[in-house]
Amino acid sequence: MNADQAREFLGDNHRSVLATYRRDQSVQMSPVVAGVDQDGRVVISSRERAAKTLNLRRDPRAALVAFTDSFYGPWAMVWGQAEVVSLPQALPLLEDYYRRILGEHPDWDDYRQAMRDEHRVLLRIAITQAGPVRLG
Repeated sequence: MNADQAREFLGDNHRSVLATYRRDQSVQMSPVVAGVDQDGRVVISSRERAAKTLNLRRDPRAALVAFTDSFYGPWAMVWGQAEVVSLPQALPLLEDYYRRILGEHPDWDDYRQAMRDEHRVLLRIAITQAGPVRLG
């Protein structure tokens, strides 16, 4: 699987597990809902003080595995460098993230306020490698 195939898979399959690195270099894994932005980066909504966000601010290396809703079956894994976009710059990006995964929100003003109240950020991962290269 190449990066474009992984992006296509992530466009339709959002259930994922994100791996980041703790200060001691052990792996921190978090279940997330991932999408792909217009520039082909993996995008994830998080909170400013979440472990994954703090880890990525310190060490931008990230890995993500995405799978189908049924879990068993096809899957994609990507590696790359992440960046954290904080509010207020993150707000329109979070709206785009929501639209790409769920469509239109019934009350965008309510959504924007929730993003501010929850101190949301957008994690963006530039894909540098994808897999699996082979199965079995």
